[in-house]
Amino acid sequence: MRILITGGAGFIPSSLADKLIEMKSEVVLVDNFVTGKRENIPPEASFFEVDVNQHDKIAPIFRKYSFDYVFHFAALVGVKRTLENPLKVLEDIQGIKNVLALSNETNVKRVFYSSSSEVYGEPVHLPQHEETTPLNSRLPYAIVKNVGESFFKSYQQTYGLDYTIFRFFNTYGPKQSSDFVMSKFIRAALTNQDITIYGDGSQTRTFCYVNDNIDACVQAMLDVNSINQVFNIGNDVITTIKDLAETIIEVCNSNSQIIYLPPLEDGDMTRRQPDISKMRKLINRDLIELETGIKKVINEIKSK
Repeated sequence: MRILITGGAGFIPSSLADKLIEMKSEVVLVDNFVTGKRENIPPEASFFEVDVNQHDKIAPIFRKYSFDYVFHFAALVGVKRTLENPLKVLEDIQGIKNVLALSNETNVKRVFYSSSSEVYGEPVHLPQHEETTPLNSRLPYAIVKNVGESFFKSYQQTYGLDYTIFRFFNTYGPKQSSDFVMSKFIRAALTNQDITIYGDGSQTRTFCYVNDNIDACVQAMLDVNSINQVFNIGNDVITTIKDLAETIIEVCNSNSQIIYLPPLEDGDMTRRQPDISKMRKLINRDLIELETGIKKVINEIKSK
């Protein structure tokens, strides 16, 4: 299989590339390095430093390779970064349009889209189910993801271009950038620095180890029943941010102190929990427990 992954120098996309290369696929990655890292790129992959929002730059790659599948994972990410750059976030709509138009033009079999738990906004009930939970997004990042989902569905209805949409919930792992909560807390704990929490730490999240995320994405690619479907990709075990910090301090045997900061005005949802019934059918195994995943990340950091 010949596969394109946009945002390929990012945490989840490069982890997906590792898995696909292991499966003997030919993998092409593109990234503009706004948030991606060059060291994430597998040496076996072909790489182009390209911004997918620029049609004239990304079009030649589509026409050269004739991809079987395209994973459109490129996006401006991170709560703080997206809140500070709302117009930059909105520019990603052009990248969505470029990827879909070129996929349709070059006869790609199916396109995969990294949407987000953010599309649900502040939840009206838990767990959040793909078909029954209202999409209540208001922030630019969440709105762009919601718009993206509509573009993918509309291209299928108009042109017959098949899709699969992944709504990613908090995913963590060794390659994750240091400005996300899990990696930020772990790196602080390993160096006995203070761990800062916005608000009182009662916000709830679920944390998915990257291997579970990637296995679900790959199985969705291989499963014909996943065509034109939406999947929550995450874990469904609820953890408060305060409990997460305390667990990491304990696992690291750290002297870090928890420091509470004023709550964020926007972007910090109080609750989040996916219904992952559809994901469980895909991977057909138990998910990696939080403490086990944290230890895997710590061991990887210490080995470098």
